[in-house]
This record gives sequence, structure tokens and C-alpha cells, in this order.
Amino acid sequence: MSLPVIAIVGRPNVGKSTLFNRIAGSRIAIVSETPGTTRDRVSVDAEWLDRRFLLIDTAGIEDVPSAELQLWDEVRTQTERAIQLADVVIMLVDSVGGVTASDYDAADLLRRSGKPYVLAANKTDNTNRLAELYTFNAIGMGEPIPISAYHDIGVAEMMDNVFEFIKTDDETDLPEDVIKVAIAGRPNVGKSAIFNALTGQERSIVSPVPGTTRDTVDAIYEYEGTPIMFLDTAGLRRRGKTEQGIEKFSAIRTIGAIERSDVAIIVLDATEFVTAQDTHIAGFAQDAYRAGVVLVNKWDLSKYAERSFDEAMDEIRQRFKFIVDAPAIVTSALTGRGIDRIPEAVRRTFMQFTKRVDSAELSRTLYAALGDRPLPTRGRRRVKISGIEQVAIRPPTFVITCKNPEHLHFSYKRYLENRLREAFGFAGSPVRLLYRDAG
Repeated sequence: MSLPVIAIVGRPNVGKSTLFNRIAGSRIAIVSETPGTTRDRVSVDAEWLDRRFLLIDTAGIEDVPSAELQLWDEVRTQTERAIQLADVVIMLVDSVGGVTASDYDAADLLRRSGKPYVLAANKTDNTNRLAELYTFNAIGMGEPIPISAYHDIGVAEMMDNVFEFIKTDDETDLPEDVIKVAIAGRPNVGKSAIFNALTGQERSIVSPVPGTTRDTVDAIYEYEGTPIMFLDTAGLRRRGKTEQGIEKFSAIRTIGAIERSDVAIIVLDATEFVTAQDTHIAGFAQDAYRAGVVLVNKWDLSKYAERSFDEAMDEIRQRFKFIVDAPAIVTSALTGRGIDRIPEAVRRTFMQFTKRVDSAELSRTLYAALGDRPLPTRGRRRVKISGIEQVAIRPPTFVITCKNPEHLHFSYKRYLENRLREAFGFAGSPVRLLYRDAG
């Protein structure tokens, strides 16, 4: 469901950050000759040969003087957490420095985790260093793959070995018609309680302490013959309040879960109602072009409980304009109110997210829109629209053939999207319009 996670671990200054930057394709991690430069995990949504994954760079594992013990204890904890959440680990050693006590320590930590790993010996850029690699057999992790992250030697072979441990989407056991749903929101809005109420399982920890859920968990629920996979995610705080380390990584994984879902349920707390962070989280779904369902939890505790439902919904519509006509449901996970309405809202929204439009109807709608509001005729580089076709679903995606598309005003693009929505619905689903230059 979520993106696979690859973590890079090893003692300080073996080139983990250089390798991280090489795989990620950009200089995201700080590279320095000073050991221990990376004090926290750095994570990025990366892609290698069309395969997407989360890549984590970790601080080095090392025996340290007692004066620095507390800091390095924290570093070690972060590294252990990265290993725990990874699907596969790249254990990096340094062919220049040879085997050290810290290599044994890192190897022991990795073996005890039970996670699959690939051993790579960095800085192996000449025959002398290649001949000395047998010494790393002593740490009991097999023969290392010789690489040079700086010179891009052996990295492709190493990644081939890494991906042997990661299943592709078509290798999973998910039903073909499963609807993937991410339950997202701020901490302590009741996401885990809703997840448990939906699935009938106490798989998520329900606690009044914000931030209890650190990772994503999932369960498949069958609704009238349609399998729905619900994914409970960690809460997303305002960026300035997101702690470094575990919580920061949880936020990245939550965003990854939203990107891999079909429908994102945005959970609001009725006692606080719509906050800036709620709209920020909904923005992640918008940026990922995911369909949306808005869920207002703790309705029994809300000041709106004694006011009209329409008043509350008007405020939601005003604040979530970019999730057009998304279903909005009021719930109480504590009493069970509204929970039974969620699966139907998800299925209905998913149908809009996967809707295909008849080609003839699509063309008629476009030409009617052009007739009702003709394109501007002034200017030397006039815009002329000649056709439209639907090229994809999830979300519904349309290509409009257009002469001089760069001169088409954004307000007219919005007008065309609105006309498509008037004609075909797409409630709760984003609509993507692409413009192809007719030449």
C-alpha cells in the first residue's frame, strides 16, 4: 500500500550521504568529511528505473566517548527506528578504512532486526581496494558488493540486489478491484478509532495522547461485494511542530500513503472544526490528485451539534474549495454515529475517480462550452482549441488539443473544467486537464 522503504545504515563517514544523493539524484543530504555530519534521518521520495520508494539516510553507528553518549544514544535510536520501518536495508562499509568495531556493531544491530539487507563496500574504485574486500567476510554478512558512490561505480548492480527484496505492485495479493483508502488528519482527531470501528478490529492503538500511531496499518473491508482497504496513518502536525526523527518520518510515510491511495478521507475534529492544518493536509491529497471524502468526527461533542448540519457543511465547503463537491459525513467514533455511511461515500467517490466519459459526449460538451464563451480573438498568437480526449482515469485525465496553449488564460482553463464537471460530475475527484500543442 505505502511506498517501499529503503534505509542506508553504517558507521559514520563511510559515504552514506554520498550514496543517498547518488540514488536520489540530487544533493539532499549534507556531505562532509567530518564524521557524524548526518545527525538525523533524511528521507526523500525517490525513483530508480521507474520504481518509486522512500529512501532514508541515517546517522552513523559508532562507539563514542561518554561525553557524547546521550547524543549518540539518540542517533542510534533513530537508526534502529529506520531499520524497523524499512523494507530492505543497505549496509554500507568503507573499503579504505577496512573492518572496524563499529562495523561489527552495525552488522549485529541489522542481524537482530531480521530485515533483509544488501552489504556494499563503498570507495572501491581501484584494484587494490577490490582485492582487500575479503576482509569484510569477518562481519558475517556475506560478500560485499563493490561500489563507489562518488564515481557511480557498482551502484546499479547494488540497486538490482536491493529490489530483489521488494515486491512490485503486481506481485501483491491485493484483489484487483480493491479501493485503497488513506485515513488522514491531524493528531488526535480520532483516525484510529474510526479505523477500528470500520474494520471491527483493534489493530490501531486508540489513545487520547496525540501521535500514538507512528506508522501505517491496513485492513481490507468488504462492502456489498467491493473490497476496500482502509489505511490508518500517523497524524500530521503543523510543519513547525513536527519533531525531528520518528515523527518526521511518520509524516513522510503518511504523505506516501496518501499518494498511493485512491481516496483520502480527511478527518476533522468537530470540537475545533476546520483549522489551517486541516486544509494543509487536504492539500497533500490535492497535490497527489487523490479523490477526497471529508469526515467530521466527534460530532456529539461539537458546538455545531445544536446547530444545523447545513451551517457546518457550508463552512467545510468554504474551506475545502479544492475538493469539489466531496462527500461530507459527520461521525462519532465513540457512539458509532455515521460510521456505516463511510464505505458508501468511499465507493461513490471512487466511481467518480475512475469514471470514463463517452467520446462523443465529451466532444459535444467541449464545443458547447466554446460556443457559450468563445475564446478571445485579439492578439497575434491566437488560441484555438480543436479537440479533446480522455486519456486516463485515477484521476480522470483529459488532453485538449490546442494551438498556442501557453496563451490560454488560467480562468478559461478553470471554466472548461467547470463545464466538464457540470456535464459529467466527478464529485470528490480531481480532474486533470492537459493541453497539447497542435503545432
